[in-house]
Amino acid sequence: MADLRINLAGIVSPNPFWLASAPPTNTGYQVQRAFEAGWGGAVWKTLGDPIINTSSRFAAIHFNGQRVAGFNNIELITDRPLEINLKEIYETKKRFPNHAIVVSLMVEPNREKWHEIVKKVEAVGVDGLELNFGCPHGMAERGMGAASGQQPDLVEVQTMWVKEAATTPVIVKLTPNITDITSTAKAAVRGGADAISLINTINSLAGVDIDSWNTIPHVGGKGSHGGYCGPAVKPIALHMVADCARNPEVGVPISGIGGISNWRDAVEFMLMGATGVQVCTAAMHHGFRIVEDMIDGLNNYLDEKGLASVTELIGKSVPRYSDWGNLDLNYAVVARIDTDTCINCNKCHIACEDTSHQCIDMLTDDQGQSYLQVREEDCVGCNLCAIVCPVDGAISMIEVSGNDAPMTWNERQEAIGKLSEGEDSTKKEAV
Repeated sequence: MADLRINLAGIVSPNPFWLASAPPTNTGYQVQRAFEAGWGGAVWKTLGDPIINTSSRFAAIHFNGQRVAGFNNIELITDRPLEINLKEIYETKKRFPNHAIVVSLMVEPNREKWHEIVKKVEAVGVDGLELNFGCPHGMAERGMGAASGQQPDLVEVQTMWVKEAATTPVIVKLTPNITDITSTAKAAVRGGADAISLINTINSLAGVDIDSWNTIPHVGGKGSHGGYCGPAVKPIALHMVADCARNPEVGVPISGIGGISNWRDAVEFMLMGATGVQVCTAAMHHGFRIVEDMIDGLNNYLDEKGLASVTELIGKSVPRYSDWGNLDLNYAVVARIDTDTCINCNKCHIACEDTSHQCIDMLTDDQGQSYLQVREEDCVGCNLCAIVCPVDGAISMIEVSGNDAPMTWNERQEAIGKLSEGEDSTKKEAV
């Protein structure tokens, strides 16, 4: 059995599965039940000046039979007094000394405010702090959360203020509601962050009731944008984690967040550079005990791979993630259809004919049976036929060798540039 312990910027936990700052970590009762179920750590729901939350708060997107493919909320930070939260954090840490307790914080951009809350929270024995610069609704309108997180200068200076007072590791939680998340990641690092966590929720409106014309959710007939999370956001989060992990100007540990629902998702985030992961929507959907399957699945996977520690996964796929300009233009795959497995539903033919490259023919054999066949010379290897096929193994994407040596777009442009050297610049064409 592999060692599942992680060390994220000095914060040690028995496994990489943490609950994210959210409704599941609102109270000591919840966090203690989560630790009993097997979670390695928890980021306590954001503390600050307590606010008043609305009713209702949540909505979900159900897609094609899958419940909670996406989740939307308009809930804000804690609505419980700071003193009660601090008391419960102290009691929880005392009962579970080997589990990671990180506390999420959000206050207005004021040096004294940050110093004050950092000292109060660290006094009860937390393992680390997470600065919430990502919450997109409610608090942002008050100048906090994403309102700060969208401005690199505010991320940098507020991180610096926290570091002036903090004695525990400081994690900066980033908003995805920005053009380039590495700009705020680098700002956090300049401010002294020991680690970053990403992503927070994405600006969203879950839907509109076409009978009442109210937004979903609504509060007495009025709605507001909220934060979107759950399985639907995983590809976005994974890309942003990878972008930060491969940026040499970031260079701090990453806590991965965004649509992580099982051990496979966790492995993907760790391969793309995360030291550990945080989970929320899956726990809200299925309860705390889903962590049992996560731990078992991760253990089995590591054993099968012959890895002694989960930390051996961290960043292993990062070198394989690059800019489009570095991809080999001469690499090729084509689709092949296994006629023994194919059920002749024709979905691949329709998809290819209507929306791709018209290279799947409908043919008839000597016995009068219809079958589908790919014209490989016209196939561009887009994968669409394999994506829409309802039968596993019926369509495979096969690597084919060509006569051309590997060449990327960047290499091609460099070669063109060299050929053009010395030519009359007035005769050059834009590429």
